[in-house]
Amino acid sequence: MPSPSEAKRILEAALLAAQEPLGVIDLKRLFEGELSADTLRKLLAEIAEEWKGRAVELLSLASGWRFQTRAELQPYLERLFPEKAPRYSRAVMETLAIIAYRQPVTRGDIEDVRGVVVSTQIIQTLENRGWIDVVGHRETPGRPALYATTRKFLDDLGLRSLEELPPLEEIAKTLALEPTPATPVTDRTEDAAQQPAAATGTNG
Repeated sequence: MPSPSEAKRILEAALLAAQEPLGVIDLKRLFEGELSADTLRKLLAEIAEEWKGRAVELLSLASGWRFQTRAELQPYLERLFPEKAPRYSRAVMETLAIIAYRQPVTRGDIEDVRGVVVSTQIIQTLENRGWIDVVGHRETPGRPALYATTRKFLDDLGLRSLEELPPLEEIAKTLALEPTPATPVTDRTEDAAQQPAAATGTNG
Protein backbone atom coordinates (compact mmCIF):
# COMPACT_ATOMS: atom_id res chain seq x y z
CA MET A 1 0.00 0.00 0.00
CA PRO A 2 1.47 3.40 -0.94
CA SER A 3 2.17 6.00 1.72
CA PRO A 4 -0.17 9.02 1.87
CA SER A 5 2.42 11.24 0.16
CA GLU A 6 2.99 8.71 -2.63
CA ALA A 7 -0.77 8.18 -3.04
CA LYS A 8 -1.22 11.92 -3.48
CA ARG A 9 1.51 12.00 -6.15
CA ILE A 10 -0.27 9.22 -8.03
CA LEU A 11 -3.61 11.01 -7.74
CA GLU A 12 -2.08 14.26 -8.98
CA ALA A 13 -0.52 12.51 -11.97
CA ALA A 14 -3.81 10.84 -12.92
CA LEU A 15 -5.85 14.01 -12.56
CA LEU A 16 -3.39 16.14 -14.49
CA ALA A 17 -3.31 13.61 -17.33
CA ALA A 18 -7.09 13.10 -17.48
CA GLN A 19 -9.17 14.75 -20.20
CA GLU A 20 -12.36 14.53 -18.15
CA PRO A 21 -13.20 14.73 -14.41
CA LEU A 22 -12.42 11.51 -12.53
CA GLY A 23 -14.74 10.12 -9.88
CA VAL A 24 -13.69 8.31 -6.73
CA ILE A 25 -14.59 4.95 -8.30
CA ASP A 26 -12.23 5.70 -11.19
CA LEU A 27 -9.45 6.80 -8.84
CA LYS A 28 -9.80 3.66 -6.70
CA ARG A 29 -8.66 1.63 -9.70
CA LEU A 30 -5.26 3.32 -9.42
CA PHE A 31 -4.66 1.49 -6.16
CA GLU A 32 -6.43 -1.81 -6.98
CA GLY A 33 -8.77 -1.43 -4.02
CA GLU A 34 -6.04 -0.81 -1.42
CA LEU A 35 -7.45 2.62 -0.53
CA SER A 36 -11.05 3.18 0.58
CA ALA A 37 -13.33 5.83 -0.87
CA ASP A 38 -13.17 7.80 2.38
CA THR A 39 -9.36 7.74 2.33
CA LEU A 40 -9.33 8.92 -1.27
CA ARG A 41 -11.69 11.79 -0.50
CA LYS A 42 -9.46 12.82 2.39
CA LEU A 43 -6.36 12.76 0.19
CA LEU A 44 -8.15 14.70 -2.56
CA ALA A 45 -9.20 17.35 -0.06
CA GLU A 46 -5.58 17.62 1.10
CA ILE A 47 -4.37 17.99 -2.49
CA ALA A 48 -6.97 20.72 -3.11
CA GLU A 49 -5.74 22.56 -0.03
CA GLU A 50 -2.08 22.23 -1.07
CA TRP A 51 -2.82 23.71 -4.51
CA LYS A 52 -4.63 26.75 -3.11
CA GLY A 53 -3.13 30.01 -4.30
CA ARG A 54 -1.45 28.40 -7.30
CA ALA A 55 -2.29 28.92 -10.97
CA VAL A 56 -4.14 25.60 -11.12
CA GLU A 57 -6.77 24.40 -8.68
CA LEU A 58 -8.34 21.03 -7.94
CA LEU A 59 -12.14 21.15 -7.99
CA SER A 60 -14.84 18.67 -7.03
CA LEU A 61 -17.48 18.72 -9.77
CA ALA A 62 -20.69 16.83 -10.54
CA SER A 63 -18.92 13.96 -12.33
CA GLY A 64 -15.68 13.90 -10.35
CA TRP A 65 -12.46 15.78 -9.61
CA ARG A 66 -10.58 17.93 -12.10
CA PHE A 67 -7.55 20.22 -12.22
CA GLN A 68 -8.19 23.47 -14.06
CA THR A 69 -6.62 26.89 -14.41
CA ARG A 70 -8.08 29.59 -12.21
CA ALA A 71 -10.78 31.74 -13.77
CA GLU A 72 -8.99 34.99 -12.98
CA LEU A 73 -6.06 33.91 -15.17
CA GLN A 74 -8.19 33.15 -18.23
CA PRO A 75 -7.79 36.63 -19.80
CA TYR A 76 -4.01 36.10 -19.89
CA LEU A 77 -4.30 32.63 -21.39
CA GLU A 78 -6.58 33.94 -24.12
CA ARG A 79 -3.66 36.02 -25.40
CA LEU A 80 -1.85 32.78 -26.22
CA PHE A 81 -4.94 30.76 -27.12
CA PRO A 82 -7.30 33.26 -28.77
CA GLU A 83 -9.85 30.68 -29.91
CA LYS A 84 -13.24 32.08 -28.98
CA ALA A 85 -15.77 30.09 -27.00
CA PRO A 86 -19.11 29.37 -28.71
CA ARG A 87 -21.80 31.99 -28.25
CA TYR A 88 -25.43 31.05 -27.86
CA SER A 89 -28.55 32.99 -28.76
CA ARG A 90 -30.92 34.30 -26.11
CA ALA A 91 -33.48 31.73 -27.27
CA VAL A 92 -31.02 28.91 -26.55
CA MET A 93 -30.06 30.34 -23.15
CA GLU A 94 -33.67 30.93 -22.10
CA THR A 95 -34.53 27.35 -23.04
CA LEU A 96 -31.52 26.04 -21.11
CA ALA A 97 -32.47 28.13 -18.07
CA ILE A 98 -36.04 26.80 -18.04
CA ILE A 99 -34.76 23.23 -18.23
CA ALA A 100 -32.12 23.85 -15.54
CA TYR A 101 -34.42 25.49 -13.02
CA ARG A 102 -37.65 23.55 -13.66
CA GLN A 103 -36.45 20.11 -14.73
CA PRO A 104 -37.66 17.70 -15.82
CA VAL A 105 -39.74 19.56 -18.40
CA THR A 106 -41.28 18.84 -21.77
CA ARG A 107 -40.94 20.95 -24.86
CA GLY A 108 -44.53 22.06 -24.26
CA ASP A 109 -43.62 23.24 -20.75
CA ILE A 110 -40.80 25.34 -22.20
CA GLU A 111 -43.14 26.85 -24.79
CA ASP A 112 -45.68 27.70 -22.09
CA VAL A 113 -43.04 29.66 -20.17
CA ARG A 114 -41.41 31.37 -23.16
CA GLY A 115 -44.66 32.02 -25.02
CA VAL A 116 -43.17 30.97 -28.36
CA VAL A 117 -42.60 27.73 -30.23
CA VAL A 118 -39.25 26.12 -29.37
CA SER A 119 -37.52 25.09 -32.58
CA THR A 120 -36.02 21.64 -32.95
CA GLN A 121 -32.64 23.26 -33.63
CA ILE A 122 -32.57 24.80 -30.14
CA ILE A 123 -33.10 21.42 -28.49
CA GLN A 124 -30.53 19.81 -30.79
CA THR A 125 -27.99 22.55 -30.00
CA LEU A 126 -28.27 21.83 -26.27
CA GLU A 127 -28.21 18.06 -26.79
CA ASN A 128 -25.17 18.25 -29.07
CA ARG A 129 -23.34 20.38 -26.50
CA GLY A 130 -24.06 17.66 -23.94
CA TRP A 131 -25.94 20.00 -21.60
CA ILE A 132 -29.39 18.35 -21.73
CA ASP A 133 -30.74 14.85 -22.27
CA VAL A 134 -34.04 12.98 -22.33
CA VAL A 135 -34.61 11.43 -18.90
CA GLY A 136 -38.05 9.96 -19.45
CA HIS A 137 -41.49 10.56 -20.91
CA ARG A 138 -44.57 12.18 -19.35
CA GLU A 139 -47.53 9.84 -19.12
CA THR A 140 -49.86 12.04 -21.13
CA PRO A 141 -51.14 11.71 -24.72
CA GLY A 142 -48.18 11.46 -27.06
CA ARG A 143 -45.82 10.71 -24.13
CA PRO A 144 -43.68 13.82 -24.68
CA ALA A 145 -39.99 13.61 -23.79
CA LEU A 146 -38.83 15.00 -20.46
CA TYR A 147 -35.61 17.01 -20.58
CA ALA A 148 -33.11 17.60 -17.79
CA THR A 149 -29.58 18.94 -17.57
CA THR A 150 -26.56 16.64 -17.48
CA ARG A 151 -23.48 16.32 -15.32
CA LYS A 152 -21.48 17.85 -18.16
CA PHE A 153 -23.61 20.99 -17.85
CA LEU A 154 -22.67 21.22 -14.17
CA ASP A 155 -19.02 20.42 -14.93
CA ASP A 156 -18.86 23.22 -17.50
CA LEU A 157 -20.23 25.62 -14.90
CA GLY A 158 -17.81 24.32 -12.27
CA LEU A 159 -20.61 23.04 -10.02
CA ARG A 160 -21.18 19.86 -8.02
CA SER A 161 -25.00 19.88 -7.91
CA LEU A 162 -28.09 21.75 -9.08
CA GLU A 163 -28.35 23.31 -5.63
CA GLU A 164 -25.30 25.40 -6.53
CA LEU A 165 -26.88 26.89 -9.67
CA PRO A 166 -26.15 30.63 -9.84
CA PRO A 167 -28.56 33.32 -11.06
CA LEU A 168 -29.34 33.16 -14.77
CA GLU A 169 -27.18 36.21 -15.44
CA GLU A 170 -24.11 34.36 -14.14
CA ILE A 171 -24.88 31.31 -16.29
CA ALA A 172 -25.11 33.54 -19.36
CA LYS A 173 -21.72 35.10 -18.61
CA THR A 174 -20.07 31.73 -18.07
CA LEU A 175 -21.53 29.93 -21.09
CA ALA A 176 -21.37 32.96 -23.42
CA LEU A 177 -24.50 34.73 -24.55
CA GLU A 178 -25.02 36.66 -27.76
CA PRO A 179 -26.04 40.33 -27.35
CA THR A 180 -29.78 40.90 -27.05
CA PRO A 181 -31.25 41.76 -30.45
CA ALA A 182 -32.52 45.32 -30.81
CA THR A 183 -35.93 44.14 -32.00
CA PRO A 184 -37.87 40.95 -31.21
CA VAL A 185 -37.11 38.06 -33.53
CA THR A 186 -38.36 34.51 -33.78
CA ASP A 187 -36.48 31.52 -32.43
CA ARG A 188 -35.79 30.38 -35.98
CA THR A 189 -34.18 33.71 -36.88
CA GLU A 190 -32.09 33.69 -33.72
CA ASP A 191 -30.95 30.14 -34.35
CA ALA A 192 -29.88 30.97 -37.89
CA ALA A 193 -27.66 33.73 -36.52
CA GLN A 194 -26.07 31.41 -33.97
CA GLN A 195 -22.37 30.81 -34.44
CA PRO A 196 -21.13 27.21 -34.74
CA ALA A 197 -20.23 25.71 -31.38
CA ALA A 198 -16.59 24.94 -30.68
CA ALA A 199 -15.26 22.86 -27.79
CA THR A 200 -14.29 24.94 -24.79
CA GLY A 201 -11.07 24.11 -22.98
CA THR A 202 -12.00 23.26 -19.41
CA ASN A 203 -8.92 21.35 -18.37
CA GLY A 204 -5.99 23.27 -17.09
